[in-house]
Amino acid sequence: MSVSAHDEAGEDPGFWIVLSLAIACGVTVANIYYAQPLIGPISETFHLDVAASGLIVTIIQLGYVLGLIFLAPLGDLVENRMLILTTVGAVIVSLAISSFAPNVSLFIAASLLLGLTATATQMLIPIAAHLTPENKRGQVVGTVMSGLLFGILLARPVSTLIAGAFGWRGVYVLSAVAMIGVFTMLSFTLPRRKPQHAMNYAGLIRSLWDILLTTPPLQRRTAYHAMIFGAFSLFWTAIPLILQQPPFSLSHVALSLFLLSGAAGAFVAPIAGRLADKGYGDALTFGAIFMVAAGFVLVWIGGGSSLWLLVLAGIILDAGVQMNMLVGQRTIYSLAAHIRSRVNALYLGLFFVGGAIGSALSGFAVSHGGHVSVALVGLCFPAITLILFGLELFRRKS
Repeated sequence: MSVSAHDEAGEDPGFWIVLSLAIACGVTVANIYYAQPLIGPISETFHLDVAASGLIVTIIQLGYVLGLIFLAPLGDLVENRMLILTTVGAVIVSLAISSFAPNVSLFIAASLLLGLTATATQMLIPIAAHLTPENKRGQVVGTVMSGLLFGILLARPVSTLIAGAFGWRGVYVLSAVAMIGVFTMLSFTLPRRKPQHAMNYAGLIRSLWDILLTTPPLQRRTAYHAMIFGAFSLFWTAIPLILQQPPFSLSHVALSLFLLSGAAGAFVAPIAGRLADKGYGDALTFGAIFMVAAGFVLVWIGGGSSLWLLVLAGIILDAGVQMNMLVGQRTIYSLAAHIRSRVNALYLGLFFVGGAIGSALSGFAVSHGGHVSVALVGLCFPAITLILFGLELFRRKS
């Protein structure tokens, strides 16, 4: 059955399709996060200094932004199943190149391609929204997002453990194998969907600017999450660097356990989705801003001596990030169905710019003040978000 048929009948997509979408999202999106705790050993291999090491993650995220702008909108233009399978195949190729890159130039090029093609994840989430009737959309998207969030949060501990046993190149090899499994699974479970459209690719890309300018809910939610995601990227790129230095000097296993703690935040997604369906979006947004800020306050207090405070900071911060993202996606998926892939691409692409900025600042913050600088820079992100959200509430009352 096509997705468009689901939309017309208002049917439920079913357990196995939702599960396969969640698994595919998680395994695919993990590829843009594996490098975060590995920038130390990757930098050693290619002789990069600490201040420049954050650029490895930044290149992947910038590739992801480009993919969201130039590839993900194709979900509104071409048959979705073919598009997704082709993009997943390209992910496998980019992982293979990264695994055996002999120099930093080829590795960076492969990283850019990896980020570009990992946008297959953001082709899958709109399909979940298309498949689902309005009254269940937040719940189903939240379930698929749980898979994506587990992928994001488990990517770092998994890559650290694998790198400890097989080196950082082993992470990319095993990920390529996992993506072959995803390709095979989606070949059986992914429904066909042919979008109804009357434009070519050039018109599709040009329409992105018009959509952004004429869709205030998209503008607001994108601005909020760009800041929140910048905080997220800063934390998870900078803190592993701090924990590998004295006084912590964590081993690969210990660091992976720390990184695993953040996965607890993924359990918030289905709950936040249900609350968003019931109209609690503003309360969830306030809660998300507060939680992200609280995470960096804990970094300031305990970042130089207390591992447990850093664990707590990671859990609280991740939960806040997931809450804010769910509210944002629930809002933009309530917009017109025929622009859903483009709206999603704009939302993800623009907030990943915030993530790229956070990653780029991580190496500088660690090398110029350690955990205190990380906390101060990190607190700027939720502070800006609070100001923007406050302005929205003021405009509503006016």
